[in-house]
Amino acid sequence: MPTLADYRIPEFQEDLVSWGFKPSHAGRVLRRYFEAAGRVPWDELRVPGALRERLARERAEFSSSVVSRQTASDGTVKLLLRYPDGRSVEAVMMSDYREDRVAGCLSTQAGCAMGCDFCATAQGGLERNLTPGEIVEQFLRLRSEAAAVGKTLRTIVFMGMGEPMHNYDAVLEAVRRIGGAELGALGWRQLTVSTVGVVAGIDRLATEGLRVNLAVSLHAPDDETRAHLLPTGRRFAIGDILAAADRYQAASGLPVIVQYCLLKDVNDSPAQAAMLADLLSRRRMHVNLLHYNPTGPGLSGRSYEACPLERMDEFIAVLRSRGVVAHFRRPRGRDISAACGQLRAGEARV
Repeated sequence: MPTLADYRIPEFQEDLVSWGFKPSHAGRVLRRYFEAAGRVPWDELRVPGALRERLARERAEFSSSVVSRQTASDGTVKLLLRYPDGRSVEAVMMSDYREDRVAGCLSTQAGCAMGCDFCATAQGGLERNLTPGEIVEQFLRLRSEAAAVGKTLRTIVFMGMGEPMHNYDAVLEAVRRIGGAELGALGWRQLTVSTVGVVAGIDRLATEGLRVNLAVSLHAPDDETRAHLLPTGRRFAIGDILAAADRYQAASGLPVIVQYCLLKDVNDSPAQAAMLADLLSRRRMHVNLLHYNPTGPGLSGRSYEACPLERMDEFIAVLRSRGVVAHFRRPRGRDISAACGQLRAGEARV
């Protein structure tokens, strides 16, 4: 059964007319659904009674079911969601730097085809793309989770399961619904779209006129190392990725975020830090250094270890000494396999 998360206002107007209701109800109904989903019983939605009864018969509140809900020691919440076809994804609510706010991490595909060697999602391969409504549902469920603990879901990152640029149209539609004023949602600057470096997708996003943040998963300063970690590194050279990121930065006016997971004796040497600085020091880009979160052996059979703290300090010092803005991103939800690179790692145990 369709859900209201599947609609934008013009599409919903058509349904209302076919049901004998005024199309002018569409915007108000969808906004109230966005405000209330998961927090107010479906049969108590503040809309005209006859329309509420029709919605209860014809539309579901959510298409997914919550299979499990786990809470980490740091307050991170991970939801395992299952869709009617049996496919599952995970969505995560994380604490923000402000106590009254939280951030959400959304999945864009069931599984992933990118094959990144240190990522748990890659181990299951790609099952299918998610629809815009299925992505929006994750946002609505996480917003309900936040409200239940007296917090506000303020930022969203499309960094969960899947490669957003390989489900571009659905992700863009979800971005428009979650970030746009039409449904009273978050605003563009509160959204971050991540990619392993799909150049065509980055360039396409630059033409959309949406000032959303872009994050590029680099993870190495040279193509040879990167190709071992990310098979897509053989298709997208670092120089081409950074050139596309430059074009996005010019179009959006926003700095691009570079994601770099530090792996012991793989990409964490001072020399590699210097190479990375050489690539980025004259660009308007910020580096997020990530802790490696255990996921077991990769698709190559290789096991990875986290970079020692003293090596991490040395790495970031080299970047900063060469004029690169760099920060450590604190891992969240590691004890429930909800941290970066771990999504879907715990599904088999549910």
